[in-house]
Parts: sequence; C-alpha cells; structure tokens
Amino acid sequence: MELRLTQDGTPTLFHPGYGEAYHPRQGALLQARRLYLEKTLTHLHPSPRILEVGLGLLVNFRVALESALRRGVRLRYLAVEREPLPKEALAAIRLPLPRAEAVFAELLKAWPEERFSGPWGELKVVFADVREVVLPRAWATAVFLDPFSPRVNPEPWEASVLGKLRLASRPGGRLATYSAQGAFRRALLRAGFRVHRVRGVGKREWTVGIAAKVPPG
Repeated sequence: MELRLTQDGTPTLFHPGYGEAYHPRQGALLQARRLYLEKTLTHLHPSPRILEVGLGLLVNFRVALESALRRGVRLRYLAVEREPLPKEALAAIRLPLPRAEAVFAELLKAWPEERFSGPWGELKVVFADVREVVLPRAWATAVFLDPFSPRVNPEPWEASVLGKLRLASRPGGRLATYSAQGAFRRALLRAGFRVHRVRGVGKREWTVGIAAKVPPG
C-alpha cells in the first residue's frame, strides 16, 4: 500500500491490486462530507442508521461520527468490508476530526473486532462479500456505497446487491455513491430507487438514490 496525500490535505492509500486509491485526489475528507454525509442528509438526521459497503479506511465512518457527536445524537453504523486493512494501515490515516478521532483511537486498540459500542453509538463490521451477507430489512436511513469502482470491482455494484440495499433501506432513505456509470444507474432504478444526478466535486456528477417502491420479488 502506498500512502498518498489528497488535495484537501488528508491522506489516503493506493491499492496496487485494484490500481485505484481509496479516495479521489480532490480529497478524502471532502468526498466523505460533501457526498456521503450531506447528500444523504445524515448531517441533519436525529437518529442516523448508516449502512456502508466498502468500509476501507473508515473515513466515512469518522466523518459521520464527528457530525453525530457534534450534534449530540447517537450513531448506528453497519459496514460490510471484504478486505479489512491491518491496524497499522488504519493508524496511519489521521483526520482533523477531534471528537471522532478520540473514539477511533479506542476502536483501533481492538481492531479487527466486529462490534464496537459506547456512549457515541455502535459500529458493527461484517467481514464478508456483500453478496453473501444477510442485511436487516428496512433498517438504514442512509447507504454509503463506496467500494472500488465498477470497472475493477464489479461485484458490489451488481443488480442483486442493489436490490438487497433497497430492502435494507427505510422508505425515503438515501443511497449515495461517487459512481455515475450509466449501467449502474439503470440497475439502481430497477432496484427500487429514484435516481438523481447531483453535481460532483472533482468529477462532473455523483449519484443519489432515494428508496421508493420495493422491487418485485
């Protein structure tokens, strides 16, 4: 793994196996805040329940946690991660999030445990292929879809997975992702999400899906 600095001053890692970095060059923290936190309205939710596919460096988790701690609300977070990083790699990625980093430091002591909890809320990590995971039904207020791109890692973007994510979402729950691929957006629509194109940062568009009708079957 190669450590890289993104344009907002926060670090990320480059994965040689996938040939991609965990975050865009424009900024790891910027994407977590502008896309995943804000486009799902998690920064306003009084009781956020987040389902993430692709936990990676826990940047999205820490940004959501910082928001929850600042607002005085509890965070419930369920993440699916097929390839967990070692504790040493995670410890190298520090962020300017004072409240969340204090909790993160405690989590690292027990990593890779599958469940963490405290006054701040709960983090549960399922170390498995998302295609094989049973997800809670109508649970998530937000879905952070953040694996490596469909080009190099197509499995988490499959129609069957998107259908599972819709069933795991509460009505009106929002899914956010950096991918603007046409085939993915069509599959997201068929899975029961209303699909919206939103202006991206560092790229022209991001995608937001709002859980609408439950797909047949």
